[in-house]
Amino acid sequence: MAQDLSAEQIQQVLQGISVPPQPQIMVDLQMEQFLPNPDLKTIARLISQDPGLSGALLKIVNSPFFGLANRIASIQQAVNLLGCNSVINLINAQSIKGEMSDETIVTLNRFWDTAQDVAMTCLTLAKRIGYQAPDEAYTLGLFHNCGIPLMLKRFPDYMTVLEEAYFNAGSERRVVDTENRLLNTNHAVVGYFTAKSWNLPLHLCEAIANHHNALSFFEDDTGRDAQLKTLMAILKMAEHICASYRVLGNQSEDHEWNSIQQQVLEYVGLTEYDFQTLKENIHDLGAG
Repeated sequence: MAQDLSAEQIQQVLQGISVPPQPQIMVDLQMEQFLPNPDLKTIARLISQDPGLSGALLKIVNSPFFGLANRIASIQQAVNLLGCNSVINLINAQSIKGEMSDETIVTLNRFWDTAQDVAMTCLTLAKRIGYQAPDEAYTLGLFHNCGIPLMLKRFPDYMTVLEEAYFNAGSERRVVDTENRLLNTNHAVVGYFTAKSWNLPLHLCEAIANHHNALSFFEDDTGRDAQLKTLMAILKMAEHICASYRVLGNQSEDHEWNSIQQQVLEYVGLTEYDFQTLKENIHDLGAG
């Protein structure tokens, strides 16, 4: 297995990648969030000023996952339903999109679609296995691949490299090993620095950094952080259910999942039959 990148290598590559700053609306919302009693009316007013954010917010609350009888057209209602933290996650995701050129955004349509699918699937799985902070699982699903658009901006042929990385993935080689070999960095490292710069909780940053390192996580019996392992298990199940290997990697088979499935399912206490049933239920909801 290839070695991880040194700190010096990471710094060299990051010089060519600009981590998108938090937009002003994000700063205003965070100030509101940290007040003892955040005002959802103020939050809704701020979001209403941005048509792109307003549209994205309404798309999510009207998705099949919320199962609402009537469609919601009010930003205020949407904010009340989603709550402060989820709204702020959504805006962070949109801010990455805002950094892209039109051509890059077209190339990345499959990325944006799968990010939302994986986030909603993580939320569903977290509730199903009783994880105490399902919002965190949603956040991880939304941002675990936030390094991909930045890599594409830096390396125009990046999606070809990513496809090769998924093709080569397995117990002997991680997705990020191929990226490291060809580009001297990978989307997990870039995602980690992006998440860190946005002040996401440290354990979520760690999960983003290691999300293609799952095999060594689950083979490690030294008492590694259980919270991190559970988040990682939820994410890997969600990626498989949403077919990231096909959407992002252009592969017909999920080589990475095949190498970690047994350890992941054992860790969360699901049989293969349980997982298959869950997968079918989530597909019925329109996620995967």
